[in-house]
Amino acid sequence: MKTTTVLVVEDDNSIRNLIGTTLKSHDYQYLMACDGKSAILEASTHNPDVMFLDLGLPDIDGVQIIHKIRSWSNMPIIVISARSDDDDKLAALDAGADDYLTKPFSIVELLARLRVVERHLSNQTLPANNSAIFTNGPLTVDYAAGCALINNEELHLTPIEFKLLTLLSKNVGRVLTHNYITQKIWGSSSDNDIASLRVFMATLRKKLEQKKGSPQFIQTHIGVGYRMLKVD
Repeated sequence: MKTTTVLVVEDDNSIRNLIGTTLKSHDYQYLMACDGKSAILEASTHNPDVMFLDLGLPDIDGVQIIHKIRSWSNMPIIVISARSDDDDKLAALDAGADDYLTKPFSIVELLARLRVVERHLSNQTLPANNSAIFTNGPLTVDYAAGCALINNEELHLTPIEFKLLTLLSKNVGRVLTHNYITQKIWGSSSDNDIASLRVFMATLRKKLEQKKGSPQFIQTHIGVGYRMLKVD
């Protein structure tokens, strides 16, 4: 079985070493970079499976690195940053990041985010004849293939966005609470998880309703949660 290789991009030695020790103790292979130039070189040379990326690097801003990586690779990128504002999260996700973890973080949370990405990567290799397909108006979700389409055009979703879409579509018409969703997605339900959920739901809704005249698929129940609407 192939071992996942993680590229850790972090300029803080203590955090970089902590992540490296954690990955090693859980049998992951890893590479290290302490600045943006080294990160791009390591990514292009060794083609890792996943990147952990700090945004506040000394030479290149992390969002610029995401843009550069996305010009030639779909490697999952998990941002790990002290920037906690929703605008910073949206900027990273819009640039192509797959997940966003705010410092300080727990090792349990870090590993949980990594497992979400690994499951998405493994789902992409499933044979098509195992597929179960959900349709809702112009929306099609192929669970086994790990993809979603609007009017037969594929949406470019992050692993978290696809997992949220899967959860909502499998419960169409039902209101799912914030705590229920975060437990299903990240295995926990802290204030940070709920804040992250709000950002990911915004990016998912934006992609689902990107074209003028697109139907509303996701309804927000303020203070409670979210529901996928049935579209005729």
